[in-house]
Amino acid sequence: MLSGHSPSTPPNPRAALYTPQERLRRDATVWTLVQGVLAPVQFLVFLISVVLVLRFMATGVGQDVATLSIVVKTLTLYTIMITGCIWEKVVFGRYLFAPAFYWEDVFSMLVLALHTAYLLALAGGWLPTLSLMWLALAAYAAYVINAVQFVLKLRAARLGAQAVDAPAVHSGVAA
Repeated sequence: MLSGHSPSTPPNPRAALYTPQERLRRDATVWTLVQGVLAPVQFLVFLISVVLVLRFMATGVGQDVATLSIVVKTLTLYTIMITGCIWEKVVFGRYLFAPAFYWEDVFSMLVLALHTAYLLALAGGWLPTLSLMWLALAAYAAYVINAVQFVLKLRAARLGAQAVDAPAVHSGVAA
């Protein structure tokens, strides 16, 4: 077990995001770069798709391109999730639910479920077009919440790393 947590135990929110060994593995793996490239690509795909979906919902124009954009967004999500699992395994020793990203991974499962539900409903013809678009928007709302979770976590980790890397100063005397 890593960091003293069982797979079902959420982490201590005050604990450092990375141990020194995990930071070294994070910095040494190509999967960190892959995640760093895929995250903004996925966000750009998301933004384009949101515009296309909202345009279709407002005007009735562009159903095919809106649908295609949702499929592309979902495939991009699957790609970043698979590569993220590999990254998590390299850095933390497990594919999902490492204590450092426990709640982000939990919410990612909802994001995946909603995107997958969209693909299944589309392929099965189970929902009318407007309902499919609403399902896509629900998936996108969950994606935004999850993206904010990750951004806040990584920002906190960066600030924490800066504090650790900076020389400790107490009463004007370096510790």
